[in-house]
Amino acid sequence: MLDVSVTKKLHEQRFGQAPALFIAPGRVNLIGEHTDYAEGFVMPAAIDFATLAAISPRNDGSIVIHSENYTEQVVHPLASLPDKATHHWSDYPLGVLSVLRDRGVEIPAFSLTLNGDVPVGAGLSSSASVEVATMIAVLSLTSAQISLPEMAKLCQRAENEYVGASTGIMDQFIACCGAENHALLLDCRSLAFRLAPIPPSVSIVISNTMVKHSHAGGEYNTRRAEVEEGTKILRSHRPEIRFLRDATVDDLRKWGSEMPPNVLKRTRHVITENNRTVAAADALEAGDMKTLGRLMYEAHASYRDDFEGSVREADILVELAAKEPGCIGARLTGGGFGGCTVNLVEQAHAAAFIEHLRTGYRAATGIDADIYRCHASAGVHRLED
Repeated sequence: MLDVSVTKKLHEQRFGQAPALFIAPGRVNLIGEHTDYAEGFVMPAAIDFATLAAISPRNDGSIVIHSENYTEQVVHPLASLPDKATHHWSDYPLGVLSVLRDRGVEIPAFSLTLNGDVPVGAGLSSSASVEVATMIAVLSLTSAQISLPEMAKLCQRAENEYVGASTGIMDQFIACCGAENHALLLDCRSLAFRLAPIPPSVSIVISNTMVKHSHAGGEYNTRRAEVEEGTKILRSHRPEIRFLRDATVDDLRKWGSEMPPNVLKRTRHVITENNRTVAAADALEAGDMKTLGRLMYEAHASYRDDFEGSVREADILVELAAKEPGCIGARLTGGGFGGCTVNLVEQAHAAAFIEHLRTGYRAATGIDADIYRCHASAGVHRLED
């Protein structure tokens, strides 16, 4: 956990002013993979790994951004901020400034300290956490009034258009709108959402396979193309199908035979995953953890067999988790082809679960996994002085 007082003190020592402090969480997706670009449903939770932003005004016409994680500082005159990314950590906060300016927000001079503990490269959305923390901190020095959903959309724009990363809205949205002890069911078409309570007796355990296959980018692009092909075939029969969000399992029964085998499998994954995600939110709201766990395991099987986006290491983690007392459900989370599994575990069993998972995974693969125990946390907010 981040020590807020340390970040505050470091900012005061560096810039000579007491800062306002803000925090934005990372996230894990509990269910709903590769449904976002089908305008479907996802169900992430904000987690208690986060980015702190400490900010204070300046009077010299400059913006100064210091990263505690990179032990590095960038300085730019406010009148000539960079207009494109340079493949540097500062692209993320600078991208936020760029989209705010485009929206007509007058950016003041400021000093900003960023300090985070969201593991980089683990698929827990460290970049969105930085973007959202930066945005709320900068907005605190202006008179602009921007809602949390609108902040999420602006931060997504910063990542898409300035940084150049093609991400959906989920990461920024959950960082803005997450709630403590709740998951969030997000409709990626309308951005309507509802919160579903996670019982306090349940821990979120994230297990990193420590592998990422080198062909992941190419495989991802192939999957996207196959999903588009399946959508096009269904649309030829039902023109109202703009995205697979609009399609049903019955549509697949009628016209799936027209699809190449791989296209049929990818299409089936997305359609059934949408259904599972909504059902998982319903189960969580009803306190039906048995159904939620079953849906998580079914989601992993679909990811593995129909989407073919899993890897053996992730399958091993899920298989080991399923054997452990107190494990409610487990699945591969994130973009696939490596990365992390997410596990819902009864708190009373969490410590033993983690130890057994780590030991079993090492015995099966020779790899020491990074394992994080988390709980569902609040979205971005100001910290009281």
